[in-house]
Amino acid sequence: MFRATLIAFSMACASVATAETRVPQTQAEISLGFAPVVKEASPAVVNIYAKIVRQGRSNPFFSDPFFRDFFGGGMAEPRPRVQNSLGSGVILSQDGYVVSNYHVVGTATEIRVVTTDRREYSAQVVLGNKESDIAILRLQEADKLPFLQLRDSDHVEVGELALAIGNPFGVGQTVSSGIISGLARTGAATGNARGYFIQTDAAINPGNSGGALIDVNGDLIGINTAILTRSGGSNGIGFAIPANLVAEFLRQAQEGNDSFVSPWAGMAGQHMSADIAESLGLVIPLGVVISDLHPLSPLADAGLRVGDVVTRVDGDEVNSPAEMKFRMSVAGVGGTSIMTRLRGEESAEVEVALIRAPETPASDETTLDDQTVMPGLTVSRINPAVITRMGLVLSQTGVAVVDAGPYGGRSGLRAGDVVSGINGAQIDHPQDVVDALTDPGRRVIFDIQRGGRSVSLRFRL
Repeated sequence: MFRATLIAFSMACASVATAETRVPQTQAEISLGFAPVVKEASPAVVNIYAKIVRQGRSNPFFSDPFFRDFFGGGMAEPRPRVQNSLGSGVILSQDGYVVSNYHVVGTATEIRVVTTDRREYSAQVVLGNKESDIAILRLQEADKLPFLQLRDSDHVEVGELALAIGNPFGVGQTVSSGIISGLARTGAATGNARGYFIQTDAAINPGNSGGALIDVNGDLIGINTAILTRSGGSNGIGFAIPANLVAEFLRQAQEGNDSFVSPWAGMAGQHMSADIAESLGLVIPLGVVISDLHPLSPLADAGLRVGDVVTRVDGDEVNSPAEMKFRMSVAGVGGTSIMTRLRGEESAEVEVALIRAPETPASDETTLDDQTVMPGLTVSRINPAVITRMGLVLSQTGVAVVDAGPYGGRSGLRAGDVVSGINGAQIDHPQDVVDALTDPGRRVIFDIQRGGRSVSLRFRL
């Protein structure tokens, strides 16, 4: 076993020099191991120290003037507390673009990046996305830095050797080895990320987040983001965000985007199970079944409809909505994707426009003032952009709560609630909310939709 592993290691090292796999020719080649690859790649992996200020839990009565006067001003707002976060990052360009995880730096107020030769840089997040758990940093006053080349992660195969480089537990830069043990992992929700991962058995531990997963040529395969564990330690199941998605984040950051823009599908879908495949007359359960389509969906414009099965996007198989979203995100906004559609026994390829979620109808976002009983409450008319931003149901219409404000929050409203009625009056537009709360009487009843459930909130003024 050891001898086979050693030969595999040396074959990997040989490929660094010759870009092809071959049997080691000398004892020197056998003894090298991964050292040449690590020596070349490790300077591009950095340690990240982030400072995050978290607010303490606020007293619900603090913002009420009556209670503040009653207690004689003795009610103090809880002090914020500072939390230090430790992680890793990968330099992607000579001029100081660095990728890490959003959960490491996304909400940081101060970020310090330290290279392997102990140089320190201040950094700021220029583009981040909580759902993908990716953040792009820009180092200040950085130039001629070592960086890693991004490999086309679609060509990564199960069984390839891989190295994870990072700063686990803050002990300093560490390298662990393993193989690619799985692809297209979409079932596990790990940390903030909800998506599509490369799986590896190379040891990944706390502090490795944001570090590099590289191949035997020293190219970046993915960004280490999480582990599957019951004990808190590495059990040999780690997840990395594929390099192709990182490349799209880098492109958008270099173009000046301050938020990640992903193509909008305007669809809800479900994984093809064996039962669904049998009901559709399919021999092999493959693809994503379209269960809902928004009227403005680009898929609907391309001729797709509910009940169709999408089996491929740009030639790559898709077997879950998350994988389909990944393929569209990698392609980017502005172009088109070719989707293979299965309808009954008929298979066809359709061209789908990759667009932003449209702001149609206009959101007309409104913040209520002191003339109403809930100043500070911010509401918005629902459109595809609002649905995407707030994670609402695809078919949702009406008015969404963007910010409950101090009085709305005490009344039980939350961001993401959809207001359908106030005191029996139907709510279709933010102005309806203003009108209903300007002179509502002594009692207010909110009819809302929350998480697919209908809820009534009642309170007296």
